[in-house]
Amino acid sequence: MNQQSTDKISSVLLRFIDWLDSYGETSYDHQSFFAGPVGGGAKALYYRKPKLGTMAVAPIIFCEAFVPSARRLFWRKQRFPIADAHYAMGFALLARVTGEEKYYDRAVHFLTVLEETRCPGYSHSGWGYPFDWVTRTGVMKTGTPLITTTPYVYEAFSYVHKMDYQDRWLEVMHSAAEHAVNDIKDRELSPDAATAGYNPLDSEGGVINASAYRAFLLMSAAVQFGHDDYRRIAERNLNFVLGAQQPDGAWYYSIDGVRDFVDHFHTCFVLKALAKIEQLTGHEGCRKAIKAGTDYYVRHLFDEKGLPKPFSRAPRLTVYRQELYDYAECINLGALLNGQSAELDDRVRTTLDDLLNRWQKPDGSFRSRRLLLGWDNVPMHRWAQAQLFRSLCFQLYSMKKGERAA
Repeated sequence: MNQQSTDKISSVLLRFIDWLDSYGETSYDHQSFFAGPVGGGAKALYYRKPKLGTMAVAPIIFCEAFVPSARRLFWRKQRFPIADAHYAMGFALLARVTGEEKYYDRAVHFLTVLEETRCPGYSHSGWGYPFDWVTRTGVMKTGTPLITTTPYVYEAFSYVHKMDYQDRWLEVMHSAAEHAVNDIKDRELSPDAATAGYNPLDSEGGVINASAYRAFLLMSAAVQFGHDDYRRIAERNLNFVLGAQQPDGAWYYSIDGVRDFVDHFHTCFVLKALAKIEQLTGHEGCRKAIKAGTDYYVRHLFDEKGLPKPFSRAPRLTVYRQELYDYAECINLGALLNGQSAELDDRVRTTLDDLLNRWQKPDGSFRSRRLLLGWDNVPMHRWAQAQLFRSLCFQLYSMKKGERAA
């Protein structure tokens, strides 16, 4: 990456921040079609009675593919903790790159919001979705803490704590770690491996990225707080993730025998968690899994142009060509693993170039999806304006750090 690339990313980020200032911190979402009673009911029917349910969800899928702005007819704009966490991390990174106090202040603002939006009814701090999420296994009610959200919040508080060392942030981090230990259940698979539940009500587990997230959070907390019990739990979840890797290097979404798809951003989630654990501990098993997983990733989850594609093994008909979330996670993973794989570095350069030239709209926000026909231009903080913002800030931070090291 050269100075021209650095300047381009900086320009794109400034335009995005102007958009965020004017648009506000609530938005529609990928799940807005199914968050309300109409869409949620249709989706639940689909899982109970697939043939009848297909008729119920077909008009909604049509809207998703061809009239994405119809989201406003199904649900309302909301604030998303996972997005707030990504914005906090992004602004913290910008503060470190530029030295400007206003970006630090913005990061603190999002942390303050997160302190206020933790899930009620739990002794320790966890965060989830602000809507009822209808899934194959049931409904995750509003306010259910998710192990796929809480680690991002933990990381956001960690970013700012490393800047100002305030005990206030450390207390929230410790509470989040205690939530991951005490509220999330493990299902033992062997004497040294266990799969983590997706939320406190899930005792079955099986979702690969959920265990990867928990392993990272608790390994990070073990280093931060010196708790060996955090490390022991993290290692059991990590052993599950490593053991679930397929011979070709891929990870299915779950080991339940039903959700055996392989998609772009969930693959990135797992690789990111392993990369962060390896950086913390030097874990040899992580290193080997990252190598095999990266080889699979670069060869099967990009199209003939070298751009991210949603699935290598799809669970259903895909009504879009490319996804902003995939671009965000590709760029993020590339910054984490920069220099470890020439093929990955090449894919990231191609992806970043396409993102910077085609995906930002005149107002400063990013397109959400490239559809079969046209684009989904509805800006959604969780899907994935915030993730892309954080990834570009991380890329800029990594490039600047590389310049100083050189």
